[in-house]
Amino acid sequence: MRILAVVLMALLGGALAWGAQGLPPRGDPGSPASSHEGVSVHYIENAYAESRTPNMVTAVLADYRGFDTFGEAVVVVTAAVACLLILLRSGAPAGGASSGAGGVAPGRRKEPS
Repeated sequence: MRILAVVLMALLGGALAWGAQGLPPRGDPGSPASSHEGVSVHYIENAYAESRTPNMVTAVLADYRGFDTFGEAVVVVTAAVACLLILLRSGAPAGGASSGAGGVAPGRRKEPS
């Protein structure tokens, strides 16, 4: 079973590496995201005028993509609450791994007093 998992992970990693070869270099002004007339050019030219935010990144994240950013924040908070509920429900003691009855680790006998 472990070999199958390793093989599947290697195949997935290879597919991701193969797919990443087609991406343009970082900062390439000729990439589709930078050269598409309308979206990025509009953000660059009109960010301050439309949002009155001096930082262009803040204008894009808070004004243009506000609902998307809010949705991402909701997902992160939901995941954090779910993790907290799982940890609280497990009943594990505060000291770390759960132990057997009487504070003795599983598989060990309690020494007579």
